[in-house]
Amino acid sequence: MSNSLLPSDRAVHNWFRFVLSFPPHLVREWLARFSAGPKSVLLDPFCGTGTTLVEAKLHGIPSLGIEATPVGHFASSVKVDWSPDPAGLTRYKEEVVAKTKQRLKEQGLENQLPPTRNHLPSLKELPQDAAKLLIKGAISPLPLHRTLVLLETLKDLYEVEYHRHALLSLARILPSKIGNLKFGPEVGISRAKFDVPVLDLWEESMQSVILDLHDVRQRSSRYPEVIVHKGDARQVNLLLEEDSVDYVITSPPYPNEKDYTRTTRLEAVLLGFLSNYSDLRLNKKMLVRSNTRGIYVEDTDDIWVANNAEVQEVASKIENRRIELGKTSGFERAYHRAVLLYFGGMARHFAMLKSTLRPGARLAYVVGEQASYLRIKIHTGHLLAQLAEEQGFQLKDIDLFRTRLSTTTGEHLREEVVLLQWPG
Repeated sequence: MSNSLLPSDRAVHNWFRFVLSFPPHLVREWLARFSAGPKSVLLDPFCGTGTTLVEAKLHGIPSLGIEATPVGHFASSVKVDWSPDPAGLTRYKEEVVAKTKQRLKEQGLENQLPPTRNHLPSLKELPQDAAKLLIKGAISPLPLHRTLVLLETLKDLYEVEYHRHALLSLARILPSKIGNLKFGPEVGISRAKFDVPVLDLWEESMQSVILDLHDVRQRSSRYPEVIVHKGDARQVNLLLEEDSVDYVITSPPYPNEKDYTRTTRLEAVLLGFLSNYSDLRLNKKMLVRSNTRGIYVEDTDDIWVANNAEVQEVASKIENRRIELGKTSGFERAYHRAVLLYFGGMARHFAMLKSTLRPGARLAYVVGEQASYLRIKIHTGHLLAQLAEEQGFQLKDIDLFRTRLSTTTGEHLREEVVLLQWPG
């Protein structure tokens, strides 16, 4: 089964997609297998940019989401909001375009006539603390200026019904069309763009939202409620009511040394979700520790796996391999602890999840094997299944979703769906 977005799934899902998102057709498969219906409640405790929630809404199933990253939470909450009137959103878009064009023209920056490098006006910049959060070269000065002018217009013409959809339309095009980011799946810098028709790109992005709103409204006049919480999935019991969830379909982070906050850093900064390193630190502390960049001295999730022999063995193999190879950098010395904190965080998640589940609740966790930096294989699905069983869940199966090629070892790694049931 492919991980890519099918052409038939582009509506709504394509408003904003995280580079590592899992596909809607996988969600549909498990909704069908679980026989989920309008009288049940579906939870995605790591909802990312809302793939599970959008599919649930399209199929008439009430759903709940939890997401810790600010851009993911924002994107998922907007993608399940189909209340804006398409005609009103069209009128709003046209007003924003007209006012932004006027501002740019006054600055000598008409979209159709980009200036030469020697004749640039004074350009807007981000506050220094916010700029420091960005990967160097993430966005060029002139595209940044045009983006900040557009954001200024959106603020001046603020309309509560349309503002969030306008911002998400901008977030969608920020990384690669306006900015200089590339994903493979690691985030990196591509060739810098001197200038970009930001307003034209935003107008096109908004138009796709308008057309999708027309489409979903024609399909049905009534859709179920979707609630998206911003919070820590390791504290799910503080966010949800007891005995309120029938099904879980989710894809948690993997222990893969990817800093998930870097992937959407440009959007988080420009949309105002992150202003300084303090904001970033607070956000990282809400995440399951899946990489060494997110580890803090006060972290204690590893106590949740202190008695799990297999997790301890994997961490020991990684540390012994590091010592054998003479690796001494801070990242390398922290790698084994990141593994312990990751599995400890997931064990804590399972423990806190139990009270929110109804007896017989069925769960599907999409996870992947890892060929770690030090080439010690991490059987993520197997270990998570074991941790869930320790918390009283029943393991029903571990299904193969797909295989992918490891860039570290060249071997094929399994991505799997861990199927659980809560007996109550």
